[in-house]
Amino acid sequence: MQRVDITQDFALPVDRIFAYLSEHENLAPLFGLSVTRLQDGDTSRNGVGSVRRLRLGPLPAFEETITEVVDDQLIVYRISMGSPLKNHKGTMTFIPQGAGCRLHYVIEFDAPPVLDRIIQAGLTRNVSKGLKTVDAKA
Repeated sequence: MQRVDITQDFALPVDRIFAYLSEHENLAPLFGLSVTRLQDGDTSRNGVGSVRRLRLGPLPAFEETITEVVDDQLIVYRISMGSPLKNHKGTMTFIPQGAGCRLHYVIEFDAPPVLDRIIQAGLTRNVSKGLKTVDAKA
């Protein structure tokens, strides 16, 4: 099992950061992939059941489905179709911190040997870099 574990502090309050990161299309710079919304959630646009398609260049696309949301606190998602990754789970935990907030972002997955380390390193690099730009965009 590979694990990406990133903590990022933001100057903006938790409601602004949560709102920004819950929009599927805003995740493209974090992952370095194109992201397209396929389906809104069962009771809200970005809630449980919402689905996004991610694609890297000419490679086959895959889909992620939101499985749990607690407004301004938590977003959990899984790859639901089209990926060589197994047992994938992404968890974004939002923690108020003074006037700003902290995001604890964990992505866990299994993948074939060698590919697992390449994906883990790429995700760590891209997500860390992308999160540094969120305060300016949210």
